[in-house]
Amino acid sequence: MPKWLKDAVFYEIYPQSFYDTNNDGIGDFEGIIEKLDYIKDLGCNALWINPCYDSPFKDAGYDVRDYKKVAARYGTNEDLYRLFKIAHEKGIHVLLDLVPGHTSEEHEWFKASGKAEKNEYSDRYIWTEFWLGGIAGHPYIGGECDRNGTYMLNFFKCQPALNYGFFNPTEPWQKSYKSPEAKATLEAMKDVMRFWLDRGCDGFRVDMADSLVKDDDKDKSGTCSLWREVREMLDKDYPEAAMVSEWSNPWQSLNSAHFHMDFYLDHGGNGYNTLLRDYETPGGDNSYFKKDADGNIERFLKDFLPKYNETKKSGYISFLTCNHDTPRTTHTLDEAERKLAFATLLTMPGVPFIYYGDEIGMKYIADMPTKEGGYTRTGTRTPMQWTESVNKGFSKADKSKLYLPVEENGPSVESESARKDSLYNTMKELLKLRNSEEDLKADADFAVILGEKDKPFVYKRGDLTIAVNPKETAVSAKLGTDIGTKKTLFVIGEGTLEDGTVKLGAQSFVIFK
Repeated sequence: MPKWLKDAVFYEIYPQSFYDTNNDGIGDFEGIIEKLDYIKDLGCNALWINPCYDSPFKDAGYDVRDYKKVAARYGTNEDLYRLFKIAHEKGIHVLLDLVPGHTSEEHEWFKASGKAEKNEYSDRYIWTEFWLGGIAGHPYIGGECDRNGTYMLNFFKCQPALNYGFFNPTEPWQKSYKSPEAKATLEAMKDVMRFWLDRGCDGFRVDMADSLVKDDDKDKSGTCSLWREVREMLDKDYPEAAMVSEWSNPWQSLNSAHFHMDFYLDHGGNGYNTLLRDYETPGGDNSYFKKDADGNIERFLKDFLPKYNETKKSGYISFLTCNHDTPRTTHTLDEAERKLAFATLLTMPGVPFIYYGDEIGMKYIADMPTKEGGYTRTGTRTPMQWTESVNKGFSKADKSKLYLPVEENGPSVESESARKDSLYNTMKELLKLRNSEEDLKADADFAVILGEKDKPFVYKRGDLTIAVNPKETAVSAKLGTDIGTKKTLFVIGEGTLEDGTVKLGAQSFVIFK
């Protein structure tokens, strides 16, 4: 396990929307470099940069045309190497986004694979053996290449699936995940990882990490076996390199696939969803942090605790404030609600991730026209709002050239840093505490003291006692005489812990020591 993860707080950057320094309306590597001090000052010491490789950008860079070359709109490979170097000088680690399951249809591997004559890339992708042959249960394309066959897709039409084999091949054209063809694909991806690790990258966030082997069993044992091979490579050659999976099943990703971290994603009805975005079920919004909703912390704990308890020795579950695929919490939660939500997420065990702009309360623009395959996700990908000047300080380009429109009436770093009780200043204060308190580190002990409906949610991190009340009325609860009386270390709202009784005002969060 990389030692630095214990202290890590990540900041996710959507590079095209972060900061533009050459005035073309699109963010760039130099923009990230110039804002490293801001990220460090906020309290983050690690970055996850969304895909920045050469791409036709039909899916915002998740359609890779060349894994070893960066997209020209962000700069050059040398610019990215310099970003790694300067970040490291400031004590910041950098993860790149690895897209192992598919490439762009414009990738040279795919162009070679689609040729009629047999070559070294013919089996790099999943092809049937006849131009009329479909692929049951999977999307596929025919008629695009000279090759006599159809090929499988992973997501969009532009993303042919790389061939890591099938768990139980049933057709002559299907390869086993143990086959030389599948192993060759894995070796090619390991080569990509080595390329970036050798140049200063500190690891990878892995896109669709559970989807490598097709028709895998319910335990994803085929896919897990491939990731174990990757982990063996890292442990041997790059022991401080880290991987976080887009999987959201830590039993598989941490215990079996041997990832270091696994995202707790916003999947309908899971524990994380019940905290922030439980508004797509009948009966209205039941999110726990919605002050006037019928939220219930028991639903979160029922899902989270078994996952945590059974995987905590294998790796870290990572809570996110949001990501590039998910509506920002401003969609339904006001600032007071977000303060409590983020304070809780940032004091849970594991390695947390903050999505750029969440710290200042950037809005989710629900009616934003799609951009580069974003569709309903586009409203979460708008430019970072830095100042109250032109284009909110994101770019000096003409407004018509911006990657996406800025929210002219929205908050900015300038406005929120000047407001003493802002979400930004609250998060900054909390992260300063997290970075100084051993009991708030990723691996510190965690235990639930009280987790019942209509009562404060109270939990321990080492010797710290943390309590939250998201509702509009004050609450109190007897925790036990062994808890005793504690002093307040950090507070949102008001609260006390005396003689084992916790009292919290409406919409309050308190850390006691």
